[in-house]
Amino acid sequence: MTEAGGAGPVRRSDVLDPRTARRRYAVVCALFWLPLGMAIAPMVALLTERGLGLAAVAGCVAAHSLTAAVLELPTGGLSDVLGRRSVLAAAGLLDLVALVLHALGTTVWVLALGMALKGAGRALSSGPAEAWYVDTVHASAGPDAELRTGLARGAAATGAALAAGVLIGGALPWLLGLGPDLGARIEQATGGLVLPLSAPALLGVAVEIVFLVYVLTALPEPPRPRTTLRGVLSGVPATVMAGVRLGGRDALVRRVLLSAAAAGSALVTVEVLTPGRAVDLTGAPETGAVLFAGLACAGFLCSMAGSHLAPLLARVAGGSERAVLAGLGAAAAGLLLLGATAAAAVPSGPAGPAPLALAVLGYALVYVGLGAAGPSENELLHRRVDSAGRATALSVQSLALQLVGAGTGMVVGHLPGGAPRWLLGGLVLLAGALLWARRTPAATEPGGSAPTRPARTARTAKEGTS
Repeated sequence: MTEAGGAGPVRRSDVLDPRTARRRYAVVCALFWLPLGMAIAPMVALLTERGLGLAAVAGCVAAHSLTAAVLELPTGGLSDVLGRRSVLAAAGLLDLVALVLHALGTTVWVLALGMALKGAGRALSSGPAEAWYVDTVHASAGPDAELRTGLARGAAATGAALAAGVLIGGALPWLLGLGPDLGARIEQATGGLVLPLSAPALLGVAVEIVFLVYVLTALPEPPRPRTTLRGVLSGVPATVMAGVRLGGRDALVRRVLLSAAAAGSALVTVEVLTPGRAVDLTGAPETGAVLFAGLACAGFLCSMAGSHLAPLLARVAGGSERAVLAGLGAAAAGLLLLGATAAAAVPSGPAGPAPLALAVLGYALVYVGLGAAGPSENELLHRRVDSAGRATALSVQSLALQLVGAGTGMVVGHLPGGAPRWLLGGLVLLAGALLWARRTPAATEPGGSAPTRPARTARTAKEGTS
């Protein structure tokens, strides 16, 4: 059997069964995101400890974001041309180098380079693992195989890894300072090169090595045609353009991309405004930072729970499209609830128990709803694209999330304080949910029997795949 646009014939005995593919996909997701989660909690503190001012810290963060955005589409096309495993391994290698520079760098240029490499690794990783899973399941069980469960488990593994990473990254420097103060001894022995705040990133390097070994040994994929440098340079732009055109040509794919953009707006709203809200609740920056770390961990856990619920939600709702509507609708309600409680907060002191409880409920709804909607959205997307453009389509989706999120972040900073800042993201997400209020014809649902139109080229995603 062959995968449309793939490399050639593949015997069923040569590919993994769906259950094994699901398990390995979840492990890859966890191993990739665990070290990055470890670096989140101490990141700003470590950069500050190295002597960087606020402007320099912002520049390092911008180096990560801009690199990821610029490389998002080209790296997705690279995965579709060269293969999933090689690009995913390259992402892990870049992240490994980035973590070393992040942990040991002492100048702004080295630290900025580390953040840029981390952004490049993020761009490389945005599609290959999921594309590998879908390709493997299709090769083993056919193009109508159920994908949602595996996608949900991968998303849940990502959320769990990030939650665990944040906790480890926040606790490890503190633990090194207890008792005999091992952290101070290491710092003294290395002449200040290794700080206690460097430990989470260095531990992440060890996890990245495990990730690389696992990717290279546990993710078999069908052999691809031998590719020359000229073929890569000509194939990647063609694949990228095919992925971009698909969003304008296919209404269902367009909904998925617009929903991703709305989710990006919501996530940035929460991530930008929650730290200040935490300080307002606790009354001090230090305790506010601790509360924010706990909330970030709770958000990842809620996202994990939502991803676990995705298959059940789709069954109860009656299909993937209704599941997306329900998930995004719940997340929008949560964000609007956060806006309402911000308006009800008392500026002169901490909020009362009722607004605080509603704010916690709203925060949880945002992450549970987005987590529950994601696997169904991506299953719909994979029914519309073939193997030759799958990673590119995922990169277009990721880019839409990042760009609209970045735009929302800039707009939020210029809005009046309080409810208006929260309501912007809530209204954008509500609009994204309402895109799914009108269902597409039944034949385009996963498992339907709508006829497909042959792809025009090996790298053009198919239309009408069900």
